[in-house]
Amino acid sequence: MIRTLIVDDELHAREEMEILLRETGACEIVATCGNAIEALKIIKESRPEVIFLDIQMPVIGGFELLSMIDQSIMPHVVFVTAYDEYTLKAFEEKTLDYLLKPVEKSRLDKTIAKLLQMLRKGDRPRRDSNQVRRIPCVTGHTIKILDIRNVEYVYSGPGGVFAVTPEGEFYTELTLKTFEEKTDLFRCHKQYLINLVHLDEMTLLAGGGADIRTATGSTLPVSRRYLKKLKRKLMI
Repeated sequence: MIRTLIVDDELHAREEMEILLRETGACEIVATCGNAIEALKIIKESRPEVIFLDIQMPVIGGFELLSMIDQSIMPHVVFVTAYDEYTLKAFEEKTLDYLLKPVEKSRLDKTIAKLLQMLRKGDRPRRDSNQVRRIPCVTGHTIKILDIRNVEYVYSGPGGVFAVTPEGEFYTELTLKTFEEKTDLFRCHKQYLINLVHLDEMTLLAGGGADIRTATGSTLPVSRRYLKKLKRKLMI
């Protein structure tokens, strides 16, 4: 059975796609969800093999969602949309397939056959690393979108990953690896990445590491492992 996630902001569309996929007899539906924030969490926790993904969704669309997923857990992607003008871009994203709503059973069967063939061969989805420019964060029942340029640093702790701005810190489902690979943030420690635009000063320490102070006065550690790379980056 193919572990499958359905992502669409319309409840009716999710329910219809779930019925069609169950009728194929090839899919185990691990979850359905209505937005990209939920999808990121489910992908991290459940590791679906394929996502059937709507393109046009509020706040964060399907294409932007793909840029936020770690390559190591990237599922195969089938875009499902009512708008055929996205066809070329969908295939430029190296997605498995592209389905137009309303989805026809015969067309879906071809997609499932293609997916089963790729899974049997052990083919992993490979996608170009698009830059992440907006950071979706959860604050209570509110979704806040941060501009990456306003983020001073990100860090991981027992509660997860947090993006820190002059306004405060915000929980995000993005991983440090995603920040390192898909933004200009610089890793200075195994638990920290800094936006060098917001670096105020750096103090070298006797043990071979350093401390960084940001423009708003936060202090971040620089481990010995990353200090040399940081000094080279800063041309010092």
